[in-house]
Amino acid sequence: MWWLYIIVAAVLLFGIYAFLVLAGFETRTLSRRTSRTAESMYSSYADSPRKQRRHAGQQGGEQTAHEDTHSRAPRDTKP
Repeated sequence: MWWLYIIVAAVLLFGIYAFLVLAGFETRTLSRRTSRTAESMYSSYADSPRKQRRHAGQQGGEQTAHEDTHSRAPRDTKP
């Protein structure tokens, strides 16, 4: 019956080891460097220019034709 304690301990140690290996793999996979930026991914999620103009009009703003950049910085710096 003493051999049962050895088997249980071995299974527990193997389970802990497997968890640590899996967690390390996931950490390395999820935290690796990538060349993609928010600007390069934005075009995949952006609305069409027509929808953007309609939304800007509903919110009380306006979107001019020269606003092709994705910057949120204000264009007009005059008070």
